Amino acid sequence: MPEKINLLGWTCPVPLQNYPTIVMGHGAGGKMMSDLIEHLFAPAFDNPLLAQMGDATALDLPPGKAAFTTDSFVVSPLFFPGGDIGELAVNGTVNDLAMRGAKPLYLSAGFILEEGLAMDDLGRLVTSMAAAARAAGVQVATGDTKVVQKGHGDGLYINTSGIGVIPAGIEIGPEQARPGDVVLVSGTLGDHGIAIMSVREGLRFETEIRSDTAPLNGLVEAMINAAGGRRPPLPNSLHCLRDATRGGLSAVLNELAGVSKVGIEFDEKAVPLRPEVNAACEMLGLDPFYIANEGKLVAIVDKGAAEAVLEAMRKHVYGKDAALIGKVVEAHPGLVTARTTIGGMRVVDLPAGELLPRIC
Repeated sequence: MPEKINLLGWTCPVPLQNYPTIVMGHGAGGKMMSDLIEHLFAPAFDNPLLAQMGDATALDLPPGKAAFTTDSFVVSPLFFPGGDIGELAVNGTVNDLAMRGAKPLYLSAGFILEEGLAMDDLGRLVTSMAAAARAAGVQVATGDTKVVQKGHGDGLYINTSGIGVIPAGIEIGPEQARPGDVVLVSGTLGDHGIAIMSVREGLRFETEIRSDTAPLNGLVEAMINAAGGRRPPLPNSLHCLRDATRGGLSAVLNELAGVSKVGIEFDEKAVPLRPEVNAACEMLGLDPFYIANEGKLVAIVDKGAAEAVLEAMRKHVYGKDAALIGKVVEAHPGLVTARTTIGGMRVVDLPAGELLPRIC
């Protein structure tokens, strides 16, 4: 268990132990805000960059092309089976950088706190977020805190931005898919979305369904090394990477097919699904290929490198259930089709709306 946060000496104007929740003064720029940063955020994310404590942080970037991304996290509830909003905020931004082949280096963290948020809950979330950053090998280099009135924030929202460096020779992007490529997924799909839904709706299953939130930068590095290390080597044989978050597998494949102007076909039986997730989808009338994930990726790879990349994925903790599920074709550009479990073909379109809002 993390060490309990020491609230002694915090004032509002009396000692803050009498006010165990966030109050408007924590975002007012005065003593209370200074104490919150000094006693919670700074120790949790401690590193020399954050210690600069200026309006901006000066960074050293290695040679290479920089990748930059930003994302906001509003998931409800704040804690869910397998993770929480803090861990998710780090992993989501790390993964966005990794999907361009970048090595994630630095994150920013912006907190929008709702008046009344329990200080213990904030402490748990910040501790979890810091642990996730260490696990992903990134530093939180700068941050910001705001407080909104009770009823205006649903507890906590987090914005994270990230900077990474793309090594020379890496060209991964949504426009790179080519006919003849194959489609890989890194593991079982739908875990995160069904975990969130089970908590919100009070659903009970024989086996607990847990979120798959995870940092994928190490897995991507192993895939890049495997693709480049093949003999004979195939330069840039790892063409597209996307983490299958909102909209799930269907949204990712449709986006890649549209941007690359190719067709994509996959086999439903080849897609790895946990039996409990599949059963939950059947019970709720949901298509598992539209359900969100937070620790799974979709890769489009040159067919000649697919075996080496798939082997490397299966050796990694976050790719042990990886599978080859489909291929890229010249026919029906911009369209995704699936071979069903009974042998027919169906069009897998973009989701018409969000099946489950606020999953990240």
